[in-house]
Amino acid sequence: MRLPSRFTSRRGLLLGTAAVSAGALVTGCTSNDPKDDEPAADTRPAADDKPGKQVTIGFAGPQADHGWLNAINDNAQNRAKKYSDVTLEITEGSNDTAQQIGQIETLINKKVDVLVVLPADGKALTQVGLQAMRAGIPVINLDRIFNTPQAYRCWIGGDNYGMGLSAGHYIGEKLKGKSDARVIELAGLDNLELTKQRTQGFDDALKNYPNIKKVARQAADFTVESGQAKMAQLLQAQSKFDALWNHDDDQGVGALRAIEQAGRDDFMMVGGAGALSAFQAIKQDNGVLKATVLYPPTMAASAIDLARALGQSKGVGGLAEYEIPASITLYSAVVDKENVDQYMSTGFR
Repeated sequence: MRLPSRFTSRRGLLLGTAAVSAGALVTGCTSNDPKDDEPAADTRPAADDKPGKQVTIGFAGPQADHGWLNAINDNAQNRAKKYSDVTLEITEGSNDTAQQIGQIETLINKKVDVLVVLPADGKALTQVGLQAMRAGIPVINLDRIFNTPQAYRCWIGGDNYGMGLSAGHYIGEKLKGKSDARVIELAGLDNLELTKQRTQGFDDALKNYPNIKKVARQAADFTVESGQAKMAQLLQAQSKFDALWNHDDDQGVGALRAIEQAGRDDFMMVGGAGALSAFQAIKQDNGVLKATVLYPPTMAASAIDLARALGQSKGVGGLAEYEIPASITLYSAVVDKENVDQYMSTGFR
């Protein structure tokens, strides 16, 4: 559970209003004037597309060495271009912890209004998040979370456990009429907590389907090459199964190569993340890949929206609160041939 905002809220303005309303309630008991019962007008400032106060947003992420990370950068930059009142200061990006800390410290020294940080390592970069917050620069922590809520004003990211849960339920519903169904799992890097969360969600979902048994699991490295090699091993070891869940669409490209080379088409495959190539294969519907579970890179665009709202001291349109939330967990939707056209524009290369 993440703690609520530690910033002073404009809700303090409501104290006097509450006192007046209490007095009005007393006199309202003896009055038939309908105005006495009307609530106060909503003066909540909410962010919208209209130009407002100029905001400089610093953006620091890891090196874009993966399709999803490249899409993160693209989403942030394209969203910032939408607003005439936003200036985006973006770093080169690095997987080296010390280098990324240095890049963020440079943004702090430039006195940007808000920071958006996707840390290469959340634990290792917690201190620089704290440094920014103590300097009065609110931080939007994107996806890989810092060790303490004190290091960010708002966290926004994907739901790794939810990915596994959605994949498991989708496969479970497709196989619920089949007795003794067998599934296998092509996971990501096992030393990452997110991989463990995706597996846990998948396993928990499958508990709802007693007819299904997970018979094999192999960890890959989130790369095309590893996906192909590890999938080849799974295919060799498992002569018969009904469904495969692959954690990542990039490594899924390699997995599909191995499947084609083996001449296998006797099972269904569900991918993960939301790559354009996966969407296209799902739409064509002429192979084993039938669905993918989203881990949307659009979170970076939403992080820019949140940073702009913070910089302009506004809330989020559509919500009653005066402030932006302390945390936002995105939903891991399943994309299959029924809804793939809706998501095609969000697919990353």
